[in-house]
Amino acid sequence: MKSDECIVGIDIGGTKILSVVVNNKFEIVSRCRKKTKGWAKDIKPAERIIETIEESIQKAGSPKIIGIGVGAPGPVDTKNGIIINTPNLGWKDFAIVDILMEHFSVPVFLDNDVNLGTYAEWLLGNNKDAKHVVGVFPGTGIGGGLIINRKIVHGASGGAGEIGHMTMQIDGPLCGCGKRGCLEALASRIAIMKEISALILRGESEYLYEKVGTDISKIRSSIIAEVIENGEKKVENIVRKAAYLTGVAIANLINILSPELVILGGGLIEALGKIYEEEIQKAVKEHAMPFLRKKVIIEIGKLGDDAVALGSTLLCLRKLEKIKEFGNENVNKGDGK
Repeated sequence: MKSDECIVGIDIGGTKILSVVVNNKFEIVSRCRKKTKGWAKDIKPAERIIETIEESIQKAGSPKIIGIGVGAPGPVDTKNGIIINTPNLGWKDFAIVDILMEHFSVPVFLDNDVNLGTYAEWLLGNNKDAKHVVGVFPGTGIGGGLIINRKIVHGASGGAGEIGHMTMQIDGPLCGCGKRGCLEALASRIAIMKEISALILRGESEYLYEKVGTDISKIRSSIIAEVIENGEKKVENIVRKAAYLTGVAIANLINILSPELVILGGGLIEALGKIYEEEIQKAVKEHAMPFLRKKVIIEIGKLGDDAVALGSTLLCLRKLEKIKEFGNENVNKGDGK
């Protein structure tokens, strides 16, 4: 990148859209964050995303943008630039890349949000020499990212890494994907909110009731952390159960993939990292095979809310390098993305 050039990275989450502008020194020069849902009914998702990007560019002083990277939830078609399905948002076959390329007239690249969050935490973290990495990001849903031999794994369908839809309980609670008993249905923030709301209705969490009343949509990871800090043991037990189940899923992944590094990210980890780390370490010790877990490093990501957006800029930069090296038709040559 030249000194006057910048890249935009987008994180489309279950509750927010975050756009960052990064300069040639890989410094974030501006951010813009908006809610994913809750805008006027006549504004389409594409319009909201474009609005967020434009505002972040304006905040950066309207520099020359040479590319845009997009991280989106659920399975995505990276080759054709399509968000295939987002259970928590209701989007299907959303051609986001074509829409953004037409509007901004620059190359646009797409990948799964947690793939990119994992990618950024790995490359910009303390263990970038690891070759085999698993990322688990509990939040509105539970996303997963897989890096094998230093390349993001997409699998035959392009949607590998849907850790949140690993079946954990046969005939368990209904998940947003339509299946029952998924990890996401049992241990995501939505699942935690369901159990916490029952405490409120039964009058068993006075402090939480004072904070949100009966409007569970106001419950955020930060509020859950605050409630626990104020001694609400029943709320803490609900969170610990969700964290432990997440750890069981991670133990299964360790048994199957034998990674060197497991990265924990997402809103719940950021707000409740200590509890999650304790319960996940406990679950891995109890459910992963001793030989396979022996050398696994489990760490909390350092990038926080910026992880996916920064991963999107890294994706864009890597793809632009590939175009320069191999030409536009061979952009994926020699690359795991």
